[in-house]
Amino acid sequence: MMVRSMAPRIIVADEIGREEDIDAINYAMCSGCKGIFTAHGASFEDINLNSIFKALISKRIFERLIFLDENIKGQAKLVYGINKSNGKYETLKG
Repeated sequence: MMVRSMAPRIIVADEIGREEDIDAINYAMCSGCKGIFTAHGASFEDINLNSIFKALISKRIFERLIFLDENIKGQAKLVYGINKSNGKYETLKG
């Protein structure tokens, strides 16, 4: 509802992980919004085991996947980005 009525350029959502989140994120991204989303997962392989995250990742909605270092607050441990030539996520840092 907010995307339709407010037309934001960026949306932020914490702790995505429900089926409804996929629909909301899809709608927002297809409406031209950018987004910042958080979720729990230790690695790319780990989040691919979750069917909800796997569905989002397979749609290539996210430009970057950033995994934080559990020992250093705010420090990125792994960063993945989409390779525009093959459409697959590849390690950018880590």
